[in-house]
Amino acid sequence: MLIGEVARRSGVSARMLRHYDALGLVRPTGRTTGGYREYSAEDVRRIFHVESLRSLGLSLKQIGRALEDPAFTPSALVSDLIRWTEDRLDRERELLDRLRAIDASAPAGWQDVLRVVELMQGLNSASAARRQQTVLAGPDGGSVPAELLADAVLTEADPIVAGALRWALARSGGDVVATLAAGVRAEDVAVRRRAVQAIAAMPEAPGATAALAEALGDPDATVRGHAALALGRRGVHAAVPALVRMVVEGLNDVDAAEVLGTLSQDQKDQDRHQGQEHGQGQGQDPARADRILTALTDELARPTADPAVRIRLTQALLELPGTTAREILRQLAHDEDPAVALIASAFSGVLDERVPQETQGDPGA
Repeated sequence: MLIGEVARRSGVSARMLRHYDALGLVRPTGRTTGGYREYSAEDVRRIFHVESLRSLGLSLKQIGRALEDPAFTPSALVSDLIRWTEDRLDRERELLDRLRAIDASAPAGWQDVLRVVELMQGLNSASAARRQQTVLAGPDGGSVPAELLADAVLTEADPIVAGALRWALARSGGDVVATLAAGVRAEDVAVRRRAVQAIAAMPEAPGATAALAEALGDPDATVRGHAALALGRRGVHAAVPALVRMVVEGLNDVDAAEVLGTLSQDQKDQDRHQGQEHGQGQGQDPARADRILTALTDELARPTADPAVRIRLTQALLELPGTTAREILRQLAHDEDPAVALIASAFSGVLDERVPQETQGDPGA
């Protein structure tokens, strides 16, 4: 069968068949008396083998190895194809992300496109110093698009650069909570931690409180802790159980106790000292302090409570307002654990000194 007929039947151009011959992939078995290539039925079958492997994404060099190397098994070929395809998809996904970032920046001209490309290169640099500089300044003093910051903050391992990213993201004004909320649901716990920290730094962003509330159920204590502190500072009472657990476990227990104290104040005091956070508080609730106090004292009363845990709980009581907390501290001043008794006694004295200042001008106190 001559080359023209093979080309018509196989769909492979005569030019490509000559290329296969030159590479040694498919050499015609014979030649006519006039010197024309003549293909046998076995040659044609080999052409179809080559085309089938090409359709899977193999290069001609890889196809030659697959056809000639007896040790090159089909399973090895398939494994290599999977790895090559995954690598290609990763590269294409990276390209797609870059194109979307450029599109989201609404470039007005090629200079805008080049600027975003430069930003992405800076954020993907192997140098932490360059990444930080990109975040803080950007090329020519320009700002970094919020979507780029949101993607970068979820993958940044350097704590200094991560802090700069959160700072810039909180000031970007971009609507990126949805991107960060997806990070809160990631399988990688490191990504979840970065996401919840970034959301915590954006108290006024729409959807931030809901995303943080979702993070309260995270299996990782650090993720729960970041969410609980941020929600507590917003006046969200649902964070109380997680905050009490932080005191018990010694995870940022000082911060947790301070937030519990803030939550225990009446709403008027919170508004005066912290400012109203766009309707995120819970409204005036006189029983709120009692519920927090009960949660702490219940932990203190556990027969299995570790001495160190009881000390942290006693310290947390100092942050709570009202006479009930002071009375509990006076009782703990006679605790059978000397360390607890000593701390409670000292704190009782501190609170007694506070009372005249807190009640000055308030006859009903």
